[in-house]
Amino acid sequence: MWWVGCVVSGRWISQYYPYADLISHPIVDGIGVLFIVVGFVLMGLAIRVMRQHRTTVIPRHTASALVSSGIFKYTRNPIYLGDALVLLGLFLLWGSLLALPLVVIFVWAIERRFIIPEEVHLRDKFGTEFERYAQNTRRWI
Repeated sequence: MWWVGCVVSGRWISQYYPYADLISHPIVDGIGVLFIVVGFVLMGLAIRVMRQHRTTVIPRHTASALVSSGIFKYTRNPIYLGDALVLLGLFLLWGSLLALPLVVIFVWAIERRFIIPEEVHLRDKFGTEFERYAQNTRRWI
């Protein structure tokens, strides 16, 4: 819902504020498409690895395994990172300079609402294994 809210808000901003076209340029559009593609690739890779480990991809569900292989070697939250990159890409593609702060708000909200509680759960369930993983792998990038 947070992601959808940011997309809807960003689209509304891009359509109803005259400053939205300040960054409209073919190069910016290309960068936006690149961010969208990379975001979806990150999400797809993460889902694939999680399914291989037979653990849930749904936030707030109990993890049955600590996944630290594949894309999870580089970021602890590739799905959330993918969500943020898709948001950023959409806002660039729409030329919406005023919507860009929504990406920061999204990252902040997701970290507080989902990531930190998920990490508490993983720390409780997997103990030192999660601690080692968290020390060696960044939360975002």
